[in-house]
Amino acid sequence: MLRTSKIALACVLALGGAGPLLGGVGSAAAQGSQPDVRMARDLVAAASAFETYTRTAGAIDPGFSGPRAVAGAVQVAAAHDPRQIEAGMIAYAAMAALQDPAFVAGVQRITDDPGQSDAMVRRLTEYPEAAVELPGAERAAARARAALLRQIEPLLADGRRVKQAAYDIQHHAWSRATVADGRERLAMVKQLAVQPFSPSENDATLLFQSVSRGVESREPVPPSPVVTRGLALAALTLAGRAGEADAPALRTVVSDPRSASCMRMAKLNLFQCMAVAGPHYEDVFCISEHAMLEAGKCMAQAAGADAPMSALQTAQAGGLSIPPARRRGDEQ
Repeated sequence: MLRTSKIALACVLALGGAGPLLGGVGSAAAQGSQPDVRMARDLVAAASAFETYTRTAGAIDPGFSGPRAVAGAVQVAAAHDPRQIEAGMIAYAAMAALQDPAFVAGVQRITDDPGQSDAMVRRLTEYPEAAVELPGAERAAARARAALLRQIEPLLADGRRVKQAAYDIQHHAWSRATVADGRERLAMVKQLAVQPFSPSENDATLLFQSVSRGVESREPVPPSPVVTRGLALAALTLAGRAGEADAPALRTVVSDPRSASCMRMAKLNLFQCMAVAGPHYEDVFCISEHAMLEAGKCMAQAAGADAPMSALQTAQAGGLSIPPARRRGDEQ
């Protein structure tokens, strides 16, 4: 059986430029000793966008020292395209599922038979929810869900700290000064929302390391649509049907309307908040409330977060939820 870590690596190699990581995987694939497990470049890039955003935004330092630190945090927090994150969560879930040996072995038994393989591909393409019927799906789904939540929880926890900082820094005069380039700042935030993330070689390395890490064992629960679609994409990848030429047929597989709507609303709320924000501390409030906590909540729910989940529950209850425009009166 093909080692699952090599499967994830082969998927990441679809980005190109990751030669030092190749080892013997590429040559073995070329000799036909293992299945074609490469995933379409755009899907791998989307998975990298999800991993990069949750990692970098989840590491924003709430100890803001001045306007420059706030401006940097705004740029980091706003730098995600909701559509790419939506597909990225599904692709990331697929890569995590490919780390489960039982799932991989079960699907490979199906793909070894051309007739069964074709039937599986047709069914999963038309009805991704059927992925729950695949052998080993329950454990693979639990692993994918755990991997997603592991990425998301630090974003929610840091969002709460950054939100509290929006109130704490008001003791400093600089935080109460009006942002001089408010219009330019809002234009930048809107531009970042439609600018797809383009991973570097280092980003590909970090993605591979992330999906290859072990995850805590969680009790199996009915998988969310995002996780289910991740399983479907993983199976299609093992069948050699998730490459560049297959991208058009994968559109329904890598899209979850509910999570997409939630992420878009969070981004629109960020735009509206930034449009009325004035002082620097209100910028901090906007990114914490909408780019981190609201978007993080969308991601956690899409991943199938437990209710209650500690980080999500804290994000909803922690701090004050007063719109920044109303906070402006506190200066007087």
